[in-house]
Amino acid sequence: MKAVFMGLGYIGLPTAAVAASKGIEVVGVDINPLVVDTINEGKIHIVEPELDKVVKEVVENGNLRAALQPESADAFFIVVPTPFKQNHRADISYVESATRMVIPFLQEGNLFVIESTSPVMTTEKMAEIIFRERPELIGKIYIAYCPERVLPGNVLYELENNDRVIGGINDESSEKAITFYAQFVKGKLHKTNARTAEMCKLTENSSRDAQIAFANELSIICDKAGINVWELIELANKHPRVNILQPGCGVGGHCIAVDPWFIVSDYPEQANIIKRARETNDYKADWCANRVIEECHNFSTKFGREPIVACMGLAFKPDIDDLRESPAKYITSRIISEARAEVLVVEPNVLVHKTYNLMNYNEAYDKADIIVWLVRHKEFLQISKSELKIEFDFCGVRK
Repeated sequence: MKAVFMGLGYIGLPTAAVAASKGIEVVGVDINPLVVDTINEGKIHIVEPELDKVVKEVVENGNLRAALQPESADAFFIVVPTPFKQNHRADISYVESATRMVIPFLQEGNLFVIESTSPVMTTEKMAEIIFRERPELIGKIYIAYCPERVLPGNVLYELENNDRVIGGINDESSEKAITFYAQFVKGKLHKTNARTAEMCKLTENSSRDAQIAFANELSIICDKAGINVWELIELANKHPRVNILQPGCGVGGHCIAVDPWFIVSDYPEQANIIKRARETNDYKADWCANRVIEECHNFSTKFGREPIVACMGLAFKPDIDDLRESPAKYITSRIISEARAEVLVVEPNVLVHKTYNLMNYNEAYDKADIIVWLVRHKEFLQISKSELKIEFDFCGVRK
């Protein structure tokens, strides 16, 4: 079995590496020459626990190699980003571009799978493109959709052990895809059709978004009422049928902050709760930024000088280096541009950033007047609280 993975990012590389570790010959394709060179050296360009060891092993034994272009194989997997445009409509141009790249290499009996989060009917649209370009392949290749369901920071375990939903454009395609994934997935493989699989992925993340929106809205109410939201949630969760999530400074990442908009944009009259939840989580980031900017003004008025503010964390969740759609990054940018203050930026999981001059977290804490906890990184939990600091805890570092 030989497989081509189009895209070697936070999902594509781990999936390609896990498949290669099970004896599948894998060619990983990426448009970035630096990424290709790095992987072919047995190294990785992202932060993910244990991934470096797996990649090193499969590159050295010849089961994984990276390239700039696809080549003939038995199976092709599209694992590229699907961001949204300014109007919140899904941008599937990367999926289409990757699909067009593999069309010349498709042969009778091949499997073509999209893993990228996509609006409903994307798989069918890509099938139409393939068959328009290669009509001789109609009824002779297998096309399916199988969304990833992994948690950054625990990707390798979840790739193997989580259940997967697999939906083909026909029953034969579903079965063909299940046969492939069964080689490295220990979780159950649930068969459905492509549209249901696409909507399932969007539904999962929209549900999470709504649950987080409840916690974030609750935190705003508690701030107004003078109630410790962390204590409140802990007590409410003592109820046997209540499970409130933890609030934060918003919602980020390539899934939860993006996917609900795919439903809202396609079904604007029906997706009322989904839309409201997404707006609530976006508003939470602005609310956090406004609180800090206001405090900077109060500090200047009281002490006659501009404060030093430490923005602690840029990633969209704890202990990773992924900044995609990060509310912490957005809040930091607003504070830098709108607050009259010296702003120190901290992100322990990123060595160098092209926009921010990053600082050590201990040094930033010692130097700053105002501490803004944006991400609950493990390093931050070790910092002892100083009564001399003004602290905004938007993520539960001090809970």
